[in-house]
Amino acid sequence: MNLSSALPRSFRLLVTGGGTGGHTYPALTAIRTLQGRLAAAGGTLDVLWIGTADGLEARVAPAEGIAFKTVATGKIRRSANPLKMLSAANMKDMARVPLGVAQARAIVSEFEPDVVLATGGYVAVPAGLAARLCKRPLVLHEQTVRLGLANRKLAGSATRIAVSSESSLPLLPAEVRDRAVVTGNPVRPEVLSGHPDKAVHALNLVGFDRRLPTVYVTGGAQGAQQINGVVREVLPWLLSHANVIHQCGPANVDELRFAAAGLDPVLAGRYHVTGFVGPELPDVLALADIVISRSGAGTLAELTALGKPAVFVPLATSAGNEQAHNAQYLADAGAAVALLGEVTAHGLAEAVGPLLTDPGRRAQMAERARAYGRPDAAERLVDVLLAAANG
Repeated sequence: MNLSSALPRSFRLLVTGGGTGGHTYPALTAIRTLQGRLAAAGGTLDVLWIGTADGLEARVAPAEGIAFKTVATGKIRRSANPLKMLSAANMKDMARVPLGVAQARAIVSEFEPDVVLATGGYVAVPAGLAARLCKRPLVLHEQTVRLGLANRKLAGSATRIAVSSESSLPLLPAEVRDRAVVTGNPVRPEVLSGHPDKAVHALNLVGFDRRLPTVYVTGGAQGAQQINGVVREVLPWLLSHANVIHQCGPANVDELRFAAAGLDPVLAGRYHVTGFVGPELPDVLALADIVISRSGAGTLAELTALGKPAVFVPLATSAGNEQAHNAQYLADAGAAVALLGEVTAHGLAEAVGPLLTDPGRRAQMAERARAYGRPDAAERLVDVLLAAANG
């Protein structure tokens, strides 16, 4: 779909969604991509973001110069026990949704967007319903294999439903399947432009042996105790086969440095532990031959776009068990390894070992991962937004 010849001179986009990076950053990447496409054709983009005051989007949007407003909303605390869904906290929060819809309707009526983009998170429900009430095109974007709770509630109101993989299509309700389009999950362009030598310089990795593969271990911004624990147990073995960059979370650095202090100096030189990886992330990913991480939707999108072999340790408490579904989806295709259930040091070593010692296996997994990547996902999503606005 190429709409560049019919781009509007001005475009008004209302974005809703957030709470976490998984819902926030795809929206931000789509905004940047649409802005760039319009600017190249001499057009302008006016954006308004509806989110929560305490979600990540409340910091990201203003920092990007995007107008931001909040509405009343409530989080549904899910449980396998239906009776627990009727908790006092859930009842109180659900009672706030009608107020949020009224507030969002007033905002949508005043802003008059050409299209509304909802990327999930409970804040998307009031604004998505307001889009329908105001007869504005609504585009949903789903980052995970299965529709999240907010997008399930909004699917019937959507003009288009953008999903991240073909495997999502048969899981959609039959009545909305004809509105679905596979775009992929937008990945920040900078993630795709890293250089391994820059990581070596930025992190001062003077003890790394570049003849060995490099493993990047990450548990997200705060680290993951589960991943940190099993990696610590196998560290001497792991460092005998690889260099390791371990992003462990700020609170865990001292403990892991202490554990590494007793290693042979040559092995210790191959281990770089850090609380947080910032602007150098694209370069770290470029250097990495294998990634050990959680399996959130954003992580999957980045690693498949880059074609990185991965060993996933899903977060067991993720909403709807989505991380396990994500990891299993790639593992079934031979594009990753998924460690489900109880994760042990022995299990991690068995998963990583063949990838470390067999470059051919590593290359095969990289090729399969890349086949599932969509580095052009943001462009595809922008196409969907423009088409929805054009009716």
